[in-house]
Amino acid sequence: MVVLLTNLLFTEAIFSQSRQQSIQGRVTDAFTGQSLPGVNILISKDSLKMGGFTDANGYFRIPHLPVGTYNLLASYIGYKTYKVKVELSSGKAANLEILLHQAADTLKGVSIVAYEDRTAAVNNMALIGARSFSPDETALFAGSYGDPARMAMNFAGIMPVRDNRNDLIIRGNSAFGLQWRLDGVAIPNPNHFGASATKGGPVSITNSNLIGRSDFFIGTYPAEYGDALAGVFDMRLKNANPEEREMWAELGWNGSEFGSEGPLIKGKKANYLFAYRHSVANAFYHIKGQNGKEVDYQDMTIKLNFPETRSGSWSLVAMGGNSRILLDETKYSPDERNFESWGEVIDNRTAMGVVSLSNQLFPNKRMRIKTTLAATANKVYNKVDTFSVPQYEPFLWATENTLETDYSLSSQIYYKTGKNSRLVAGGVFDYYVMDFHDSRYEHKKYFYYTDTSAARAQMLQLHIGYKFHPGKHFEAYVGLHSQSFFMNNSNALEPRLSIKYSINKKSSLSFGSGLYSQLQAKMMYYVRTQSPDGKISLTNTHLDFTRAFHNSLEFNHSFNKHLRIKTTAYYQYLYDVPVKITNPPYSLLNFGTEYFVEREDSLVNKGTGRSYGLEFTFEHFPAKHLFYLVTASIFRSTYT
Repeated sequence: MVVLLTNLLFTEAIFSQSRQQSIQGRVTDAFTGQSLPGVNILISKDSLKMGGFTDANGYFRIPHLPVGTYNLLASYIGYKTYKVKVELSSGKAANLEILLHQAADTLKGVSIVAYEDRTAAVNNMALIGARSFSPDETALFAGSYGDPARMAMNFAGIMPVRDNRNDLIIRGNSAFGLQWRLDGVAIPNPNHFGASATKGGPVSITNSNLIGRSDFFIGTYPAEYGDALAGVFDMRLKNANPEEREMWAELGWNGSEFGSEGPLIKGKKANYLFAYRHSVANAFYHIKGQNGKEVDYQDMTIKLNFPETRSGSWSLVAMGGNSRILLDETKYSPDERNFESWGEVIDNRTAMGVVSLSNQLFPNKRMRIKTTLAATANKVYNKVDTFSVPQYEPFLWATENTLETDYSLSSQIYYKTGKNSRLVAGGVFDYYVMDFHDSRYEHKKYFYYTDTSAARAQMLQLHIGYKFHPGKHFEAYVGLHSQSFFMNNSNALEPRLSIKYSINKKSSLSFGSGLYSQLQAKMMYYVRTQSPDGKISLTNTHLDFTRAFHNSLEFNHSFNKHLRIKTTAYYQYLYDVPVKITNPPYSLLNFGTEYFVEREDSLVNKGTGRSYGLEFTFEHFPAKHLFYLVTASIFRSTYT
């Protein structure tokens, strides 16, 4: 009886402890990233009210809270008061990243309150064409599988290509026009089984458990983003729990996953994030007894964060994944093969990786300098054998072996030039090393469409952007982006402009316009041409950037902090598009969504394209157990 009572008391103690958690986090200036000490933190739930202040490094922690929904309010002199609802569960502490915006006007006796504005971008230089998102919101969208790209397919103006891929057609543009970024670094295709010169695939490598609040841009975007024509996915890894170590394990559609986060050393602010995932597809093939099919992939994401050191804040980010699919139709039953008289054996392998080291310096309270050294790589290997039935003797038909590596150095300065003005300036230098080999058996011999080893090229991008308030109801942004591709001396100069007019506290009208340019898929520069006498030449090395002129007009109305409507009208004109007069005609605007992109030679920058349309969004953000999204789009997209 004593033992039983002891066990009951021990179980109850554990259960009671598990029903309590902490709300913690860090408060920083939304623009400079400076930590804000002495910020007043107040949380409330029914009659319960507790509070505290941030420490010298902007951190706060309120422990031993019963699970439930809390209201959190953060207030600081000279800044808009921040208010948000926090869902506290027993399994994990609520680790918040609170960005306070400086108040444009400070009046005695008046409190300016800024609720968490989910219509605004994390990058506060953006006035139009941006949508922020969180991993929690990503999970709410049906069919997203925790994939940010599949989530974005629900937005107005975005079209999927097909169900088994997550390529994004943004306002009628090529899927190649999208740029993926991770913590400020442009990265290769972050998807398993991603083909060369594509930006999508069947399964995302990005881990939704590690993504913090991030931005998705379509159309017009600030000058710090370059080398993209259609949109930018600007993903940021979240900040880890610096107080306690936490672990999780999942088994789902995307695979089996293990992850952990917490302090590197107990009592220190240095922290880590880690997650590893492995596919489970092969297990289903074995259960069903299907032969000749193997699908395997794995990925890993790591972030080490060292805040507030003597040399500034440091972070190390690494993400990578590899995948393989083997389809051997020699082992299929006759009814499983696509054709009666012949079949294929396909061995496809892909891999991508990124590692970056970033440093942030804070010379004063108005300035932040971020410098990043990064390396990215993308590898594709593909082998296709064909055979005749009933001989079943595979014959090598086509191969591809591609490796692209990019070493980059970037630096940006964020500076508060005044109470109502901001300046962002910087640049990035890319050094590319490339191997392209792909061949196909044609006319009784093998022809190499590309056959280049250790090719090198460089590109430099510079940008400057200035945001200011020309009037009480106006915000304006002017920027300039330039990029130079040194392999063939291609240059682009791109002015950007956006204006936002706040009609009242609930409604606003925004306009954006600018020039944008994008480098061609790098393999296209090395496509070989064979003349009648058998000589080989490279006829695409002269290719210039594809360019676009974007214009958008956007109206936003918020009925309350959860419910809003948005309408957008846009017009885009694309020019200097690489094309080739063939039958049917070939334009690079039409590629980027397949498992293999044709290597066309003798291209010229003489194509054009147009896209215009209207978009409508009616959205209730997740709140009070309610969420819905209604969108409609009508557009016309053409090319010549």
